[in-house]
Amino acid sequence: MIADRLKILYEISEGKKPDEITLLPGAGSNRKYYRLGTDPELVGTYGSDKAENMAFIYLCRHFSEKGLPVPRLVAASDDGECYLQDDLGGESLFDYIKLGRDTGEWSEEMTGMLERTISLLPDIQWKGAEGLDFSRCYPVASIDKVNVMWDLNYFKYCFLKATGIDIDEVALEHDFELLAEKILSMSGDNTFMYRDFQSRNVMLKDGEPYFIDFQGGRRGPVHYDVVSFLWQAKASYPESLRDRLISAYIKSASRYAAIDEARFREELRYFVLFRTLQVLGAYGFRGYVERKPHFLLSIPAAIDNLRRLLFTPFVEFPYLDSLLSRLVELPAFAVRQKSEILTVRVASFGYKRHGIPVDNSGNGGGFVFDCRGLHNPGRYAEYKSLTGRDAEVIEFLEKDGGIVDFLDHAYAMVDNSVDTYIARGFTDLSVSFGCTGGQHRSVYSAEHMASHLVKKYPEIRVELTHFEQGIYQLFEPSQL
Repeated sequence: MIADRLKILYEISEGKKPDEITLLPGAGSNRKYYRLGTDPELVGTYGSDKAENMAFIYLCRHFSEKGLPVPRLVAASDDGECYLQDDLGGESLFDYIKLGRDTGEWSEEMTGMLERTISLLPDIQWKGAEGLDFSRCYPVASIDKVNVMWDLNYFKYCFLKATGIDIDEVALEHDFELLAEKILSMSGDNTFMYRDFQSRNVMLKDGEPYFIDFQGGRRGPVHYDVVSFLWQAKASYPESLRDRLISAYIKSASRYAAIDEARFREELRYFVLFRTLQVLGAYGFRGYVERKPHFLLSIPAAIDNLRRLLFTPFVEFPYLDSLLSRLVELPAFAVRQKSEILTVRVASFGYKRHGIPVDNSGNGGGFVFDCRGLHNPGRYAEYKSLTGRDAEVIEFLEKDGGIVDFLDHAYAMVDNSVDTYIARGFTDLSVSFGCTGGQHRSVYSAEHMASHLVKKYPEIRVELTHFEQGIYQLFEPSQL
């Protein structure tokens, strides 16, 4: 098993067995992440693509030697499938700016952290490139026409064709060629292109940003990373903030190269187009091909970026401009309203008191999990006045109650329904947990189910109700 292999690697590295190991939520890749031990606490990674792993291992060591803010690589297996890094904690920059994304109100603290982050990017791009053996990058050493055309055709085959829109293949290929030439004409001779520089790949530890997931980097133009960061589909940066962050980037990058600000800003426009098409291809592949429906929910935000970009036509690419103008007007890509968001209503209840909650959505479906087969803290005097939200009850249940395995099975069933409901446009799902009094086991289970859903599906609304305690909490989606 993967966990066992990482435990062995930890023991070899640290001279002791990890006292605990926890599987962490996955992201867009097929890599598996585990948190191991407490002293030290490390993150173990397993990836089946050895070439990709070896690129990350090399880059991580190289950047660390340069004093750049990346996780320290602690150990790697001989076969290149597993490696350990310092744990950077659980807060990403994406999490940190949640309030700004949700409300449109960007505090000076959030803005300052964004400026701090983008001002560090040139260090990775220029200082990180010093002495770097680009031949060890994955999957190629440098961006070239083949790379660019692959990304553009990724968009065509994995996204555009799935929309059913009519395409003149010859005219589109001609404009793709012109766009590729434009992108490559701005390529840097010796700068590192991070490629996936975005707020989800920046971790915050002790108030400082650290960079992760740079294994796809290669020699290439610095513009691409600026666009990846500032036009991230779900980041929702207003134009004024983007402008401020571009200025911060240019000021920092000027330590390494002379930059004509007006020209640089004009050149960014072509990279916004290129990156947006590449991202839509990725969303299409993950959503339509791999059937991961939550990726499809990011499409309207990316389309909105494209819609705004097309306010000024790309006269150099007449057919592509016309095609994209038709694409952004398709009804399927309208920005979703609150009424169209999936709401999952999670509840705890007592069989002896409230009984199974009534579903008022009109669907009459969902899940009811019976927790009465689990060890009951309510049978012990010291827990009678407490609930499943209290630390003492939580410790009891996790140590003696078998509740972790119970919830793992519940997560799998509910996740399957959430994925299906999202894909089919359903708006309501109920998930209820019942125990004898609705105080301990059901409360713990509902709390953890709600937390699981909020973390895994930031695009849905979660309502949490503890009927016997009279507690109600609402978790709004990160994006509407």
